Amino acid sequence: MRLFGRKNGEDDSAERIAEFWRWWEDARPGLDAKVAAGDRASLAETLAPAVSALHSGLVCELAPGRNAVHALVVTAAGDAELRPLAHRWALAAPPADLVWEFHPSRQANPQAGELTLEAGGYELGVGKLVLGLRVPRGAPRVDVSAYHPIFGELDDDARLDAALLALDAVLGEDDVARWVGEITAVTSQPIDAVPAVHLPAVVADLAAEFDGEQWVALEGRTAGGKPLTAAARFPLRPVDYPLYDEHLAVTLPYAGRDAGKLPAGDSVEALRDFEERLSRVPGAWVLAAHLSAEGHRIFHLYADPAGEVRGQVEELAATWGEGKARVDVATDPAWSAVAAFIS
Repeated sequence: MRLFGRKNGEDDSAERIAEFWRWWEDARPGLDAKVAAGDRASLAETLAPAVSALHSGLVCELAPGRNAVHALVVTAAGDAELRPLAHRWALAAPPADLVWEFHPSRQANPQAGELTLEAGGYELGVGKLVLGLRVPRGAPRVDVSAYHPIFGELDDDARLDAALLALDAVLGEDDVARWVGEITAVTSQPIDAVPAVHLPAVVADLAAEFDGEQWVALEGRTAGGKPLTAAARFPLRPVDYPLYDEHLAVTLPYAGRDAGKLPAGDSVEALRDFEERLSRVPGAWVLAAHLSAEGHRIFHLYADPAGEVRGQVEELAATWGEGKARVDVATDPAWSAVAAFIS
């Protein structure tokens, strides 16, 4: 039975979110009764189709709440395309109370070392998980080799799934996305392995090195072999801006060019002035990167489409005096347009 969802082929996520919370209000007495009875299995079975009606790719989980008995987690489970939907679902949630709180990603558990997870029919005590850690020089991530005594009994996929769930419990799903790079699940304990519960302290030390706004300058060649220059926010992670899924590409032709068609002369200052005025545009958005090549500079912005950023950026672009500016707008929750700059 369809609870709610798309009609006539439409993809109206705002309406689906609103329908979920209307359903929640009606279903709440029954859900609370299941909580009181300790009927966790039935509770999960009732919630699953309602979450699936939001999107079949979302994952519904029940966890102990921080301040409530239960936390309802509706997560994109690492799917960047669905992360904005999960966060908009959580923003529309009713206020948390003594029974329920709501999260768009798996939260770190302060008692993670005492948790036991199910993995491929085996019990995985998080307290026995150890990690080999490697931080490449200058990298804003830590690579992880995870080992647990039961990993030898699991196939490759089950091992990796178990490692990911355990890391989410230790660090929190969003911080895993921010700070953990390559993850491997191994069947032999790494040399100098440390208990997984120490990972938050390692990440805190790493994060301190990248505190505040930083940018990296890059050089390269276009597909046609022409020189290009770029600057990108560093680190650049879509997880930091989960509602910014509207991509605005602002393309400015510049008149002053050197032999490689990179900015030169008065155009350098004109582009710098435009970027300064762009930075003063109010609203929920971020400049992710900009790239110059073959007589054009492209500014890559990501914005919350619920705001009025698009109109303001279009108005600003219309003031550019060295040729006709163009603003291309597209939905891009995975930030695929700046994938080369994501760190």
